Amino acid sequence: MIGITEKASEMLAQFQSTADDDIERVLRVEIIGRGANGFRYDLNLVDLAEKIASDVACEVDGMTVLIAERSAPYMEGAILDFVETLMGGGFQFENPNPMWVDDVSKSVADVISNDVSPMVASHGGTVELLGVDEDKAIIAFGGGCQGCGMVDVTLKQGIEVVIREKVPAITAIVDMTDHAAGTNPFY
Repeated sequence: MIGITEKASEMLAQFQSTADDDIERVLRVEIIGRGANGFRYDLNLVDLAEKIASDVACEVDGMTVLIAERSAPYMEGAILDFVETLMGGGFQFENPNPMWVDDVSKSVADVISNDVSPMVASHGGTVELLGVDEDKAIIAFGGGCQGCGMVDVTLKQGIEVVIREKVPAITAIVDMTDHAAGTNPFY
């Protein structure tokens, strides 16, 4: 399903060896968002006992890798590398997959990009499609919308109306934003 470069394997082994316990950890990968630069990933070394029932497990060069079920269709052929720069180093994926693999998700992403984003940008806000689960679009607010007291009105009377009108397959919008973490809402 995915590949891991030699340098990334070395760094994963190094991180594993610095743990204070004898638990052998496995790599867990999840796509947590999408942006102008592609997918955003969450990478963790976890105890195999922490495997979520729906995770997809695969072996890569003798290493067990868990991939979140919702992320799996977008990880086929992706290569994990560790890249060193003047500012340090970090893991990054080279992922050949499109941002969305189904027509409904593509349609919702287009509506957010073309209709919703300009609507909230005037208040310094952003809206990101995290995914589509059956007939529900799962979104997250950012910028001035994160923590704003009017976010429910924006969601129900603005975003939900526009998305449901333009993508009839969507019957509900689910906000996954941690609004308590907002530090600069627009008033």
